[in-house]
Amino acid sequence: MENNSKVIVALDYADATSALKLVDQLEPSLCKLKVGKELFTATGPQLVEKLIAKDFKIFLDLKFHDIPNTVAKACEAASNLGVWMLNVHASGGSTMLQAALEGVSKTSHKPYLVAVTVLTSMNQTGLHEIGIEASVDDQVLRLAKLAQLAGLHGVVCSALEAQLLKQRLKNDFLLVTPGIRPFNVNQDDQSRVVTPSQALQMGASYLVIGRPITQAANPIKALEAICAECSNISLT
Repeated sequence: MENNSKVIVALDYADATSALKLVDQLEPSLCKLKVGKELFTATGPQLVEKLIAKDFKIFLDLKFHDIPNTVAKACEAASNLGVWMLNVHASGGSTMLQAALEGVSKTSHKPYLVAVTVLTSMNQTGLHEIGIEASVDDQVLRLAKLAQLAGLHGVVCSALEAQLLKQRLKNDFLLVTPGIRPFNVNQDDQSRVVTPSQALQMGASYLVIGRPITQAANPIKALEAICAECSNISLT
């Protein structure tokens, strides 16, 4: 069945057993899956291959950020796993971003390549602490333009910046938005959060959602409710 879902479930687990227990309760037609640094470090590419074999599309969220040659080889290796999407840090600069795209392009399976702008755990104070005086919006836009100019398919950003980016960048440029929390759900460690419907109305292409689904009493019902909310949104 074709998977047109905008929901990416974040598998923020420390081991394969816990991740697979959750995945076995989900449907590939209703969501995609995100494998991040903790789970990938613990389980390696074998788990990614298992998830793909279960017909899930995988967003490999390893946020590569290194010298261009290293990033190119890492992106090539990740692409060869058969993932649907992978990411790098836009702050690595244009040469690194172009190298990442070249690494992806060498493979027969060419996933979407997106760049992280400003982490959703960061706010204005956090940017100032690392020497960035620009506003969050300005920094996100600067890095998104850099990624677009390098030829990447999109960026990872807060939905709070999605509307700005939709106005300033190409319409087909993907906006992948973490920090999504349905109403009455704890914000956890995210500083900049919105609901699924708000994110889509702001221009988000895909919604990364973790604990509201993975820690729900009934994960599939939580996922279905979010999918229903997304399908009822009128996008103009």
